[in-house]
Amino acid sequence: MQMPHTPATKPEQRLAIFASGNGSNAEAIMTRFANHPVISVAGLLSNNANAYALERARKFNVPTLVFNREQFRQSQHVLNWLTEKKVTHLVLAGFMWLVPDYLVKKYEGRIINIHPALLPKYGGKGMYGMHVHEAVKAAGEAETGITIHLVNERYDEGKILLQARVKLTGSETAEEIAAKVHELEYRHYPDVIEKWVRNS
Repeated sequence: MQMPHTPATKPEQRLAIFASGNGSNAEAIMTRFANHPVISVAGLLSNNANAYALERARKFNVPTLVFNREQFRQSQHVLNWLTEKKVTHLVLAGFMWLVPDYLVKKYEGRIINIHPALLPKYGGKGMYGMHVHEAVKAAGEAETGITIHLVNERYDEGKILLQARVKLTGSETAEEIAAKVHELEYRHYPDVIEKWVRNS
């Protein structure tokens, strides 16, 4: 007698988050996938030993790795750790360094980033965090927002998956612009990550 066919379950998808600073986006992501049926956070990596993101990860019992520039660029230190943790996708959440070629090749199409502006405006080297919001303020922009995109070998040039916008009155401080952008980040980034992982 032929056994009924049961569809194979998709293997678990395991995220590694890269963060350099406070880690509020990282926390939103770890919260989202804490009890997810097929997606989990396998680790959080940082180039900054004092990043508060590391504390947030410990709260979720997420393994952490701190690395220096040489370990990131010149060795297999980071790649070995990702392989050991069976990581399938890389998520950049306030990570300040350019991803080296060997990681881009290994995880082609499986590295995602969020940028606090509407690319291609206010992108590229040195454009991160408050630098972006100060530039938006100085230019008197009528709107700003976020861009969620895939990562390639160049800053902020990968395929765009989503842009979300917020209107500006012109009276906001750079800090108030940042707060509006953070709201968009927390609302959209976990959703886009989930759709992207499920479809990749």
